[in-house]
Amino acid sequence: MQQGQQAGPAPHEHEHGHGNAQGCGNAQGYGRERRGTPADTLDIVNPATEELITSVPATTPEEVDRAVARAAGAQAVWAALAPADRARLLRRFAALVDAHTEELAQAEVREAGHPVGNARWEAGNVRDLLEYAAGGVERLTGSQIPVAGGVNLTFAEPLGVVAVIAPWNFPMPIAAWGTAPALAAGNAVLLKPAETTPLTALRLAELGLAAGLPEGLFQVLPGEGPVTGHALVEHPRVAKVVFTGSTAIGKRIMAQCAASVKRVTLELGGKSPNIVFADADLERAAASAPGSFLDNTGQDCCARSRILIQRSVYDRFLALLEPAVLACTVGDPADEGTGIGPLISARQRERVRSYVPEDAPALIRGQAPDGPGYWYPATVLEAAPGERTAVEEIFGPVAVVIPFEDEEEAVRLANDTPYGLSGSLWTRDGARALRVARAVAAGNLSVNSHSSVRYSTPFGGYKQSGLGRELGPGALAAFTETKNVFISTEEST
Repeated sequence: MQQGQQAGPAPHEHEHGHGNAQGCGNAQGYGRERRGTPADTLDIVNPATEELITSVPATTPEEVDRAVARAAGAQAVWAALAPADRARLLRRFAALVDAHTEELAQAEVREAGHPVGNARWEAGNVRDLLEYAAGGVERLTGSQIPVAGGVNLTFAEPLGVVAVIAPWNFPMPIAAWGTAPALAAGNAVLLKPAETTPLTALRLAELGLAAGLPEGLFQVLPGEGPVTGHALVEHPRVAKVVFTGSTAIGKRIMAQCAASVKRVTLELGGKSPNIVFADADLERAAASAPGSFLDNTGQDCCARSRILIQRSVYDRFLALLEPAVLACTVGDPADEGTGIGPLISARQRERVRSYVPEDAPALIRGQAPDGPGYWYPATVLEAAPGERTAVEEIFGPVAVVIPFEDEEEAVRLANDTPYGLSGSLWTRDGARALRVARAVAAGNLSVNSHSSVRYSTPFGGYKQSGLGRELGPGALAAFTETKNVFISTEEST
């Protein structure tokens, strides 16, 4: 799907009325075994109503090949522009996103089931990231290194064509995490959104074209992972792949990229701890805990879904946690007062149910609407270390609580997972906060807070949570090659 090419009616014109969700949103089906023939179209369903919104043409491998050729031509034009001109066009793109915030948010509500307040924040995050990346265009510099016999210079040069494979859990922001810095560094971007959530991506491409980006520079290619995604990863003219999704699929993409030494950034699964020490502000820690694992209905790889509580305050903390969880409003994501929307699909709901049978004892279980929609109640379980619910990423509104005795055990339990993406710790002891933060194997930690992501700070994981870093001051450099040039200053004889 070429940038600006509309697939069916635009998202904002529709008022009527799945996927392989294996952690971190997945890229819906990438790498899974195919059955039958590729889809010609993708049906986009409202997860709160189960009604069809629209259908979008799926991109074929032949169309991917043509899109790469267009992108390569546009990238040459883009990279030749003066840095100030590229920055100006990216700021214009950001301004158009800002002007269309409500339209983008309402589209996100319909296709992803996000509460409207959250969806507005997501559109704003795209705007902020474009502006931040634009500010880096003229600051992406090389260096002069002192050497004998001449002058040594380094240059940061764009890679060329970059593929961004985005998930369904945060369709707009995560797409922008790869797209904005790649464009700012002088690259072209081919964005493959998840099968269930392509509408906001298509609209962003239209806005980029309207802002004056060269035609073909930023293209959105809706399609199935095993078809469109596979073709992008395998294409010899794609220089880098940015993937957000499950660890299992990330491993496959990494292996495919290794065959051609293609660069890759992976943001994968998580099972993040929320560590509560006895000396913490328990009221504040308990009041904030529901948001840390219920945001986006738990479909968040940073979700603090393992609550580790020091044993001496275990019962007191649970007493404070229960009313906070039950106060979270589950319902129509278009309603301004809704805090928790539906899960993305029936398949994702069944996955969550597989971890929590209906007759399973729960410490806390909230309410969910009846009728159409992929609803699931907020749930808190007690778990022992090593149990499936304590180790695997559920990707739903489910948390487990585990007691610990002392700091050493808290760190051991926090690290008792193959993941290492994020986490929180609550204590009034500054020295302890620093010790534990340094000891927990995770890329993003918060003390007395659950904040994981800022566009101005690095984001990425340890262990099987990923490879590389997105966002922050180094984001543009991740989309460049360093060229070293030595110029001899010796006199000719």
